[in-house]
Amino acid sequence: MRQRADHEGTTGATLLAVSDLDKSYTSAGERVAVLRGVSLTLAAGQSLALTGESGSGKSTLLHLVAGLDAADAGSIRLAGTEIAGLDDAGRARLRRHRIGLVFQQFNLIPSLTVAANLAFQARLAGRHDPARLADLAERLGLAGFLGRYPEQLSGGQQQRVAIGRTLAAQPSLVLADEPTGNLDETTGDGVLDLMLELVRDAGAALLMVTHSPRLAARCDRRLHLMAGRVGPSPTG
Repeated sequence: MRQRADHEGTTGATLLAVSDLDKSYTSAGERVAVLRGVSLTLAAGQSLALTGESGSGKSTLLHLVAGLDAADAGSIRLAGTEIAGLDDAGRARLRRHRIGLVFQQFNLIPSLTVAANLAFQARLAGRHDPARLADLAERLGLAGFLGRYPEQLSGGQQQRVAIGRTLAAQPSLVLADEPTGNLDETTGDGVLDLMLELVRDAGAALLMVTHSPRLAARCDRRLHLMAGRVGPSPTG
């Protein structure tokens, strides 16, 4: 029997609703189930950490929510829009206007300055706001580096640029896949704290994949994926 393992948050209206999600892949001629009846909800202003061992389906779930891949069965609704009902162009528009992506790989554009990288996603979304960008740069500790290029920055600074670029576009939902995985513990903690603060201040929601129970504990809620099924986090 399929069970909904998490509970509704009290922060705001439900922003993301995932219901009975299935996803399988073919490997060596055999069908392998990655997600089996996964259901979860996430409210506006809330952060949710998704933990689990390697291969448990965490990144697959994130890619499905982002519309980067299609589920075999089930529903993903973002602010009332059924993602499965959109074509490729519709999913691309959703990512451009409603979803922000933060990954271990910073994916900064090497030929653009920090300032231009920060503004890039916001310009695509038609939400470029110089005052907001200046505030983000200040809060991210990047105000003195706006004229530099990515190769002139440390790993922590590059990740701050990647986070700032995502948040500058004012997404409703931020999806983060091991966003501090390439950083040392101290730098990673600082980057995550800042990202949580900025997401909350914007009234957005954060769904973060992490293998670290310590980092997961910093989020409002935690869920655990095991063998493609979702349940309460072992850490609480």
